[in-house]
Amino acid sequence: MRIAYFDCLSGVSGNMMLGALIGLGAAPERIVEEVRKLRPGPFELRVSDVRRGPLAAKHVEVSLSGGHAHPHRAYEDIRVMIDRAPLDPRVKELSKRVFERLAQAEAKVHDTRPEAVTFHEVGAVDAIVDIVGACAGLVALDVARVESSPFPLGRGRIDGMHGPLPLPAPATVELLAGAPVYGVSEALELVTPTGAALVTALACAFGPIPAMRLLKTAHGAGDDRPGQLPNVLRVLLGETEGPYDADTVCVLETNIDDLNPEVTAYLAEQLVAAGALDVSLAPIQMKKGRPGTALRVIARETDREDLARMIFEESSAIGLRITRAERMLLARQVEVVDTTYGALRVKVARGPEGLLTLHPEYEDCRRAAQTRGVALREVMEAAREAARAKFKA
Repeated sequence: MRIAYFDCLSGVSGNMMLGALIGLGAAPERIVEEVRKLRPGPFELRVSDVRRGPLAAKHVEVSLSGGHAHPHRAYEDIRVMIDRAPLDPRVKELSKRVFERLAQAEAKVHDTRPEAVTFHEVGAVDAIVDIVGACAGLVALDVARVESSPFPLGRGRIDGMHGPLPLPAPATVELLAGAPVYGVSEALELVTPTGAALVTALACAFGPIPAMRLLKTAHGAGDDRPGQLPNVLRVLLGETEGPYDADTVCVLETNIDDLNPEVTAYLAEQLVAAGALDVSLAPIQMKKGRPGTALRVIARETDREDLARMIFEESSAIGLRITRAERMLLARQVEVVDTTYGALRVKVARGPEGLLTLHPEYEDCRRAAQTRGVALREVMEAAREAARAKFKA
């Protein structure tokens, strides 16, 4: 399993991440080809070898042609753009995750709903290229797990679309909720909203460099500016042996005995939509013999506060138990297979002895079954058979 570790000693931005991934071996041509499937507008990706202090690094600049930067784009428009584009399924999934996280942060800053968010700087072509390009770079490098160091935060002010803003920018602060940060003396924007969204949406752990066999290191360059350290993002690409993935998650639990079951079911749906990795409801017997429900939510560390707030707002809970747990996961990937019912996604996991476990994506199969007027299990079995044939070949 391949691991990418983002060492953010001088901060992180979208183009710094893209430069580092290209430095690790992701082909710029492949990244451009994938991003252009979105049709975001005319652009060119300029990659150059530069120095930041004593360090050699890759610098990426998105050059716009035709004068159409499209600085304003609604989140819903970008989401539809990604949904409709024939992107690699993994690139599509990661890109949607990053933009969804950005929309949630902007919604909190401006006291609105994510669906009503309009991106300004982040809606521009160069920001879209940075985000989707970085996701394409990770997929090209076959990265299965992302980890990151804590984030350094500068101070001062910056001029944004809404006027002068404090540093770190409000959206950046929202995006970094739940992640480890520390302040530095530089009056600079070290972590941009795009960089914060990418790392917090994709990383499953924050801390020191994980145990792995180091394969390669590369630096992505930011602007050439003064500072205590060279303005680069260092990315370490490593590998672990064996079929297992591993990460650390938060487990949120509470027992409820005075809530309408319809509301409990609604809460579970909302938690999943808000990013929970898993939600379970179990009947229990509480004190004085009262029947109740045990709510258990598994979440990423960065989503903990948002999900806890949702539980308190949508239920009668007055307290939560929060623990951290390690997970072991089989290495998995999403493959698209052709069937008589159309193209369907199948999640493929490989066990310790190489045995394949195939899980057709429910939503794909449900839509195909309804469209064709056939049994759902018939569509799911066709997807499994196509996946078996693909891997045997």
